[in-house]
Formats: sequence, structure tokens, C-alpha cells
Amino acid sequence: MKQLLPLLTATLLLGACGGNERPATTPDPEPAAVNVYSHRHYDTDKALFERFTQETGIPVNLVMADDDEVLARLEQEGASSPCDLLITSDAGRLGLAAERGLLQPSGDAGLDALVPAHLRDGQGRWYALTMRARVVAYHKDKVDPATITTYDDLTRPDWKGRLLVRSSANIYNQSLVSALVAHEGREKALAWCQGIVANMAREPKGGDTDQMLALAEGQGDVAIVNSYYAGKLLTSDEPEKQAAAQVIGIVFPSLGTHGTHVNVSGAGLAAHAPHKPEALKLLHFLLGSEAQAAFAEGNKEYPVRAGVPVAPVLQGFGELVPDSLPLEELARNNATAVMVMEEAGWR
Repeated sequence: MKQLLPLLTATLLLGACGGNERPATTPDPEPAAVNVYSHRHYDTDKALFERFTQETGIPVNLVMADDDEVLARLEQEGASSPCDLLITSDAGRLGLAAERGLLQPSGDAGLDALVPAHLRDGQGRWYALTMRARVVAYHKDKVDPATITTYDDLTRPDWKGRLLVRSSANIYNQSLVSALVAHEGREKALAWCQGIVANMAREPKGGDTDQMLALAEGQGDVAIVNSYYAGKLLTSDEPEKQAAAQVIGIVFPSLGTHGTHVNVSGAGLAAHAPHKPEALKLLHFLLGSEAQAAFAEGNKEYPVRAGVPVAPVLQGFGELVPDSLPLEELARNNATAVMVMEEAGWR
């Protein structure tokens, strides 16, 4: 459901004129606002937008909607869209927005310098803001983490009936398979998906947190989840999640020799942005060290800026060695990934 959340509204005070009163003066122009369309629903983001307004005087108007709805709205509005900046999760989705002509090149070399090349669009149409890894959560009483070093390990017969994972409709699973297609080809990806389906403990349902709670309840022994969901569960003050945290460990599997699969949340300049300078200023702010640290601590995501500290709970998972695959490949291979998952029977 869409909702408009104005984080700051400028007020114009108009002087009255007449009789012996002072003549009206021309009011200062209202500052241009940045209109943000976002799929992200985190308090950390809203707090950062408020901080940006405090520091710059530029209001931020936030329109929130689900991922597909955000893109559909941009397409429907076309050249009359008020959107300045699109923020959404998953590099594949960002790539899709770029392919559909919904984003424009930033033309900003400073942004290119802030974000590693494999975490941004080659034409400057979108940039990663945060990073998350697709990790394996395991039951510490039932699993030796040394037995899981690669994603391929999850397809071994000894994991039959022990694996928990979301549905094939989930974009994070699609992007993991997209990365496998990019590295190993379609047939290898199909074989991997078939192995995953064969080892599922139940039909896929729920989100990443649901997989970890089910794991703690004994419905499975391992689960494929995003690192920030794990970080949030392990630091939660909710009793059910605190209990689950006691038995859950995390490992970073690798895609062969390529490192752990990572994905991003990112932002791109809308194709018809009416306030481009202000939008670029906000994008620079979100990639600044202070905002990157806030993303890391507040939402348990990995910063994309070098030198920004990682949240302590993520440090406890061990060292992340990320796959350096250019994330543009995730969008390029998404259609193949979806077909492969369907062919494998991944519901």
C-alpha cells in the first residue's frame, strides 16, 4: 500500500498589504524537495532523511510501496513523474529499472569513486547503498559448520529433509541462482536447484526470519537467509527470537572459488527527476561515512564504503569474503534463473 510521508514541510508566511501597513515583501522561495520512491521500510532510513533535511534544509518526501508497485508507478507516471530518487532492494531489480529506462546516468564521478565498480551500474544509473550476504544459518546442536563451505554442500544427500528456504518467487533466491548462472552456466544452476529441492525439509513458506525460527523449533537443521535478517534476530529483544538465537550459528558459504554471494539495496536517479541536484546531494549523503555507519548499526547491513565499521553482531559471524561478480549480471540472468528454478520444481 502506498503512503506519502512528508518528512519536512516548508511553510510560507505571506505578508499582508493594505492601508498604512508595510508593503508585502517577496517571500524566500520554497526549497526544492527530493521526492523519494522507496521499497525499504526501515526506521534507519527515515532517521537519515530527517538528518539530511536538518543539515541541508532540503525536505525529503517519501513515497513507500512494495518493490513491484514502485516500478509500476514510475512506468505509469512516465515523463510527468515527480520521483527524483528510486531506492529499492536487490541489484537485479535495480538493473531491471535501468533496462526499462526508469533511471538516468548520474554523470557524477564523485559517486563512482565512493562505490566499488562491481556494486554499481556501469553507466552510473544506480549505486549500492548497503550490502547483505546470502548465508547459511545452522542449528549449533545438530550441525558441524565445517561441513558447509560452499553452496554446493547443501545439495549433498545427507542434507535430505533438513534444509529450510524461501520460495522461488523471492528475489534474493532468484539473485543467488542468477549469480550461479553467471559463474557456472544454466545446467550447473539447474542441477544445484534440483539438489536444493530434493533436500527441503518442507515446502517453502515465510520469510528469512521464519526459516530461522523454524530451524530453532526443529523443523530443519540449516536455512538459507540474508545476513541482516540473521543479525536482527540475534540482537532482538523478543523472547522467541532470543531463544532461537541461542541455537543458531552462521556460516559464509562460497560460490565455488568466488566468495559468498552478496546483494545490495541501492538507489538510482529517476529518469525524469525534477530536482536532480538535490537528489544527487541526498545520494552523496547516504554514501557518506556517517550514514553508512547508521545503516550498518541500525539495520545490520554491510556498508559499501571502505573503512566504515561493521556491526558487532556481523563481526561475530566471521570475515565476509564477498563474490566480486558485477551485480549488473543479476538482472541480466534473472529470467534464466526463474526458468531454472521452475524447471527444478522449486515452488
